[in-house]
Amino acid sequence: MKIKDVMSKDVIICKPDDTLGHLADMFKQNHISGIPVVDNGKVVGLVSETDLIKLFKIPEFSNELWLPSPFEIIEIPIRNLVKLEETKKFFENMKVRPVKDIMTHTVHSISPDEELEDASTMMVKYDVNRLPVIENGKLTGIVTRGDIIKGLSAE
Repeated sequence: MKIKDVMSKDVIICKPDDTLGHLADMFKQNHISGIPVVDNGKVVGLVSETDLIKLFKIPEFSNELWLPSPFEIIEIPIRNLVKLEETKKFFENMKVRPVKDIMTHTVHSISPDEELEDASTMMVKYDVNRLPVIENGKLTGIVTRGDIIKGLSAE
């Protein structure tokens, strides 16, 4: 079976200067987890939910025992309030950052006339969940792992 038989033709795209807030809205509204980034008609990157999630840093905790002094007990709520404000500021700043800051620049693509096996081999080799479908230098579709599974079950 060919890629063109299973690919999605109505591709939702974003631009490098779109904001991460807009990107998150696009993921939510369209129930998708990744989008090609297109600039002047050319695919210049891919951006996924994983790229967004990587922005969140998990705090590291020390294994050392910490016994607060009486002054530190008073200080703890103040520290937590400061962290809350820092977190709010982080989210506000994150929403206005451009997609180009986090997108994957290396794009692996496939032709609509290639076989499903070719796409699955590429996805495994490059550890990607989707491949832009390019024909004559233009984005004509996108194929995901789910599309391949659907194609295999239709045979």
